[in-house]
Formats: sequence, C-alpha cells, structure tokens
Amino acid sequence: MTLPTRRHVLAGLAATLATSAGAHSVTLPDRFLPTRVKTARTGWLPGEIHVVPDDFFLYLMYEDGSALRYGVGVGRKGLYEPGVFTVARKAEWPWWRPTPAMIKRDPGKYARYKDGMKGGPNNPLGARALYLYDGQGRDTYLRIHGTNAPSTIGSAVSNGCARLTNDHVKDLYPRVPVGTRVVLHPKVTTA
Repeated sequence: MTLPTRRHVLAGLAATLATSAGAHSVTLPDRFLPTRVKTARTGWLPGEIHVVPDDFFLYLMYEDGSALRYGVGVGRKGLYEPGVFTVARKAEWPWWRPTPAMIKRDPGKYARYKDGMKGGPNNPLGARALYLYDGQGRDTYLRIHGTNAPSTIGSAVSNGCARLTNDHVKDLYPRVPVGTRVVLHPKVTTA
C-alpha cells in the first residue's frame, strides 16, 4: 500500500472539508474532525485501521507512527463486536438490508426494509461502506460506513458498525484498499 505524504493528506482534507462546508446541519466538536495525530502505539502497523470505541475514534495508520483520526459512532450495548477483520469489499452509495437480528429486535423500524433499500442519501449506510469479513472469509455484517445522522458521531447507538459522517467516509474510502486489516478494539468504559 502506498501511503500519501503529510502534505497530500492535509491538502486532501482541506479540499474535502472546503467542498463539504455546510453539508451537515450538525456541527461536530473539533475533536471529531479528521486530524493527523501521533498515536505512540508501537503495535499498530502502517495501513491498518483501528477503532477505539471508548474514545469514538477510528485511526488509519501511517508509516511514521502517525494516523489520520476520524470521529465515529459505534455499536450500542450488546451489539458492538470487537475483533480483527479484513476489508473484503467496498461500495459507493451501497445497497442495504437489515439483518434478521435487526428485524427481530425492532420489527417496527426494520421489517419494511426486509427486501433491501437501494443506495442514496436516505440509506443508513450512507455514502460509502467498507465491508468487514472474518478470518475465514465470511461476511460479518459489520461495516465502516457513512451516516445520514451525523449527530450520532461520538455515541454508541448503531447496530454494531462504526459510522462516520458521509463527508468523512468519502475522505477515508479512497485511502483504504481491499485487504486492509481492521481492529475493532474492545469496549472498556462505554456501555
């Protein structure tokens, strides 16, 4: 994986944020905006993604130990699944269908979508999705995806996935090739 230089990352972020200014009706706290940071994490390898649910951050690691950090929303109590996964597929404006477990938990909300929903601004997966597969090559139904509800960034409300604003997932998406290793770290302090 060829990683961009700091100058390329900052230029790309500036362009993305400039073109998306005003796209959200919700203003995110500065800490949840994409930021290049030093992580001091020696075990986090370049090219990997790490989601730290207690802090509500996703980190895309670079060779110098720094990372591009994004604010995320994560799975609510009992639905967040830590582990090591692989991005096996990517999609722009992805099609979505609730899992049988989602329909069973909340049929009033999800049963009407049992046959799926085409991609678009009202789709819960948002503008982009990274599909996480397990070590045996099976779809886990976990996603890193956009959201049409940016106010949920920084909270544990999803059905298990990690969500970014649509603008931020559009920025992340081209930086992550199929085959990327993703670590969803365990929750320690959040419900």
